[in-house]
Amino acid sequence: MTELHPGRGRLPAAFDRRELLRRAGVLAAAAGSSSLLGACATSGGNTAPGGDDEQEPKGGTSSDNPFGLEEGSSIEAVIFNGGYGYDYVTFAADLVDKKFSTKTTVTPATQIAQTLQPRFVGGNPPDLVDNSGANQIGFNTILDSLETLDDLFEANNYEGKKILDTLYPGVKAPGTFDGKFVAMNYVMTVYAVWYSKSLFDAEGWTPPKTWDEAIDLGAKAKQKGKYLFVWGKEAATYYQTLAMNSAIKEGGPEVRIALENLEPNCWSHPALQDVFKALQTCVKQGYFVPGGAGTQFTAAQAKWSNDQLALLYPSGGWIENEMKKATKEGFEMTGVPEPTVTDSPAMPYESLRSAAGEPFIVPSKGKNVAGGKEILRAMLSAEAATNFSKTRLAPTIVKGLVPADGFGSSALVAQTSMLDAAGENVFNYQFVSYYGMNTDMLVVWNSFLSGKADVGQLTSRLQEITDKVAADDSIKKIKVTE
Repeated sequence: MTELHPGRGRLPAAFDRRELLRRAGVLAAAAGSSSLLGACATSGGNTAPGGDDEQEPKGGTSSDNPFGLEEGSSIEAVIFNGGYGYDYVTFAADLVDKKFSTKTTVTPATQIAQTLQPRFVGGNPPDLVDNSGANQIGFNTILDSLETLDDLFEANNYEGKKILDTLYPGVKAPGTFDGKFVAMNYVMTVYAVWYSKSLFDAEGWTPPKTWDEAIDLGAKAKQKGKYLFVWGKEAATYYQTLAMNSAIKEGGPEVRIALENLEPNCWSHPALQDVFKALQTCVKQGYFVPGGAGTQFTAAQAKWSNDQLALLYPSGGWIENEMKKATKEGFEMTGVPEPTVTDSPAMPYESLRSAAGEPFIVPSKGKNVAGGKEILRAMLSAEAATNFSKTRLAPTIVKGLVPADGFGSSALVAQTSMLDAAGENVFNYQFVSYYGMNTDMLVVWNSFLSGKADVGQLTSRLQEITDKVAADDSIKKIKVTE
């Protein structure tokens, strides 16, 4: 499950917790967590299409045909038609059809659950599904109906390299439930602080690495009639994400683990409190564009990207594509990691929150399981992954494919550069979206950023939201240990 975001076709902020759990199902934790889901996935490899154990792959397996895809067979894929469209899957499917003389049908859908749940129940699902969007199928409801995909990552890609060796670290985690890898998340999302490199170069400014430097930059911005930050009402919790990422780097994994496990007083960790205080200073000094609580989020973002009224904006890597029609010419959108409190944090400054998203699944009862897996193998080829990044301005889980010029996208260059610099120092968390707390948290953050609540009130209200979920025995909890 990806970050709650108002404009990307994912889980909208307006869902309350119970509606979220009802419609999406209870998802397991991603990186570093143990899942509560007890159902077992059907193993991959030689499992036959349609779930008939007596059948063997009809194509015969080899290094060039690891799943035994039958020449000339038919493959069906149903793909979520959201922010990334679906033709990138058609591109990969065309590679498969050319290689194996198969006939692939790729069908777009916006209501995945409504479209496909009856087919799962009926035992005739497609061979490949992009299980994304606000109306995705809850993984807990289909977990025992999915192929494991470990054999996909162990296979060679179309260039003859072992697929696992070509990917960014940790990309299995978001698609692993109860220890079983059943969903290949294709797109890397990088969370960062974004700015105009051209503006900063013209003014002689440097992106801040610490909160003291950020506050100093706010003063310089004010002298120029500008602001440090801007926010919109639907995206006020972007600053919660900023605060948590900063605090996790400053205080180490213990900050993240306490939050994910909904521990008492988790919001009172010293590292979080220090970041909250820095943000409060920015609010009190007038470094936020006023009126954010009454401004639609893309209109607020345009004050940064088009009007250059604000210098910095925290967001995921989708921001360039989202604001491409409202970005000043020559803006040179660039991202940097979130600032830390001190210059000697527990984790390196270069550490990032980043996670793979856009989960693809292969139903065990599909008529052509081998075909579903083969399309995924094609998607992980250099040709298909490069095509995605070039046309969507976002990195896939395949590393090293974005050229130095980022296909003309400074934001894409920044994302790949940050991922490379972070190396193994990449983390993620899902407790906010998992428990559906974003709606309540938006109220708190809009109040805080408007100057109507102080750090103490921010902390206590966030803790109340967390404690309420922790105390509700009707909600299954995730336990994170590392």
